[in-house]
Amino acid sequence: MKSDLPKVLHRVCGRPMLHYALGACRLAGVERLYVVVGHGKDEVMTEFAGADDITWVEQSEQKGTGHAVLCCREAMAGAVGSVLVLAGDMPLIRRHTLAGLHEARAQDQLACTIATTELDDPTGYGRIVRDENGQLTAIVEHADCTPEQRSICEVNPSYYCFDAEALWWALDQTTPQGSKGEYYVTDAIRILGDAGRGVTAPLKVAAEEATGVNSRLDLTKVGRLLQDRIQRTWLEEGVTIVDPDNTWIEADATIGRDTVIYPFSFIGAGAVIGEGCRIGPFGHVPADETVPVGAAVSPGAIVGAEAAS
Repeated sequence: MKSDLPKVLHRVCGRPMLHYALGACRLAGVERLYVVVGHGKDEVMTEFAGADDITWVEQSEQKGTGHAVLCCREAMAGAVGSVLVLAGDMPLIRRHTLAGLHEARAQDQLACTIATTELDDPTGYGRIVRDENGQLTAIVEHADCTPEQRSICEVNPSYYCFDAEALWWALDQTTPQGSKGEYYVTDAIRILGDAGRGVTAPLKVAAEEATGVNSRLDLTKVGRLLQDRIQRTWLEEGVTIVDPDNTWIEADATIGRDTVIYPFSFIGAGAVIGEGCRIGPFGHVPADETVPVGAAVSPGAIVGAEAAS
C-alpha cells in the first residue's frame, strides 16, 4: 500500500476495510471475534475499541496464515463447534457465504468446508485441485503449481470453516514451508483430507467476492464494487438515483423511500436521510448528518421540510 496506515484501516466507502469482514461475521451469527494483529496493532485496536465482542490476539512474528491461527489457541481454549477463518483485507465477503460454510460443515459434521471461485486470471491465487469425482484433494499455492495446475481457474479466496478440534489437530501437524519457513492454513486442509476427516468445497462464490486489497488500485476496484452494492440496495428500497456513475453513497447510511438523489452528490457514512428528500445536484451530506423528512439538500445547505414543500 506504500502507507504508514495499517492496510486493514484503509477506508472503503467510508469505513475501514476490516469493518466489512467483522460485519459479515456478525450478520452470519458469529458469537466471538478473534482478530490477529501485528504491524500497527495499536492503531487497529484503537479504531475498534468500542467493540466488546472482539478478542485481540498478537502475532509477534509473521510466520504465515497457519501460525496466525495458532496464535489464537490460548484465547480460544474450550471453544467447540465451527471456527470461521478469513482475512481482514477482503471487504466484499458476504454473510451468506459464511453462514453457508457453517451450515454445510455442521450438517454433515465435516472437519472443514471452504468456498471457491473461478477467475479468468487466477495468477497469484491458490488453485483448487479436485479428483475425477470432483472432490477436493488439495489447494496448491500459485508458486508451487505445476504448469498443468496453473491452468486451473478455480481458486481459493481464503474463506474457511473448521471444526474447532479438527483445526488444532491439523495445525499441530503442519510444518514450515518455503524460504520464509511459514505455516499455512491450506496445509491443515490437506492434512485433514489425507486423514479422511471430511473436507469439502461446497460453495462457489462470485468472482467479485474473492477480490482482496493489496494495492491502491485494488482499493479503488473494491470501492467501486462495494458502491454498486450499496446503490443497488437503495434502489431496491425505493430510492431514486438519477445518475449512479456520478453519485457516491458511503456505508451505513440510511435513506428513506421516495428520496431522489441527483447527479454529483455525496452521502457520508452513517448519514440519516428521511423519506421524500431531494439531494443535489451537487448535494453533500456529511457523515452522520441527519436530513429531515421532505428536506432538500443543495450545495452548502439543507433546506428543511417545511421550506422544501
